[in-house]
Amino acid sequence: MAIYLDDAQRLALSHQRTRLAWRTEWPTWLLIGAMYGGWFFIASHAQTLGLSVSLPLLALFSAWYMSLQHELLHGHPTRSAFVNGLIGFAPLAVWFPYAVYRDLHLQHHDDAHLTHPEIDPETFFVSLETWDQAGTLTRALLVARNTFAGRLLLGPAFSIAATATQALRKPLRSDWSDAPAWLAHFVALAVLIIWLDRACGIAPWLFIAGVGYPALALSSVRSFHEHRSADSHEERSVINEAGSFWRLLFLNNNYHLVHHDLPHVPWFALRDVYERSRQQYIERSGGFLVKGYGDWARRYSFIPVTHPAHAGRCDFIPLNTPASAGFAGKLRVELTRDGWSALRHEAQVPATVERQATRQTR
Repeated sequence: MAIYLDDAQRLALSHQRTRLAWRTEWPTWLLIGAMYGGWFFIASHAQTLGLSVSLPLLALFSAWYMSLQHELLHGHPTRSAFVNGLIGFAPLAVWFPYAVYRDLHLQHHDDAHLTHPEIDPETFFVSLETWDQAGTLTRALLVARNTFAGRLLLGPAFSIAATATQALRKPLRSDWSDAPAWLAHFVALAVLIIWLDRACGIAPWLFIAGVGYPALALSSVRSFHEHRSADSHEERSVINEAGSFWRLLFLNNNYHLVHHDLPHVPWFALRDVYERSRQQYIERSGGFLVKGYGDWARRYSFIPVTHPAHAGRCDFIPLNTPASAGFAGKLRVELTRDGWSALRHEAQVPATVERQATRQTR
């Protein structure tokens, strides 16, 4: 469901839909051609380029491909879920069947339950009960995952393990709905691995460890503290004013609040939608603004960005990293839970009159 800022934005977007780019989605078709063409060109010339060059490039294109899959499941470039599914079927990023990813991600778009550990399949929070029952090693890993370095190194392993666990649990509940997708995925992956090994000189273990895992790690840059716990769902999604490289790699999904509000807007229009209403979106997010992924890396390379346990109540919200400290000021808050403490910075973004009135009545 689309959430517009006001009627003016609704009318403006209605007008945008009549333009050539929106009607034909030619930027997305161009993207598809560049992505598939680039990936298979690099793979087929791996020996000429050398594995030290071709593997990182394939990982980069595979991460880009995952961004394309995200665009496909939201109804681009066609309105046919079947056609889009065919475009995103190839296992270039190794790990997840497109159909499984599609279903889980659409469940993630239930904004009312965004970040809830038992409902949101893409959350990086765990329930308070899970945290209380976790052992020392598990807690250490969960805390480490909430550092920028830990998200790159450990995040993919957590995602793979969680998806595999879900895939194994479903048949135990006599739910075989995902079995065809997994079977087709493994068959296609086997064919791709054999071709890479025999025709391109890329061994299976190199493809999995040197392309698949790094691609997922690169995608983890985007998802690092992409959502925080907050009372209002619109304050849970970040606005990341990333540079051009990251915007292209993630297809403007760094403007994540805009995407959650308007999931039907194609990737090539998201930045324009944001820029036209920048201050309104910053206020709507409750100041959840960051000045690029480098800001996350500088501040939280080895410091947890938030506590792993989900809030579930208002007084726990300060454990979530707020907006960029450089935007409108700094607030130093020291927080402790079960012996774990961290220093946080928060920007104070002026609320709208309506939001201020709401807060005064709480």
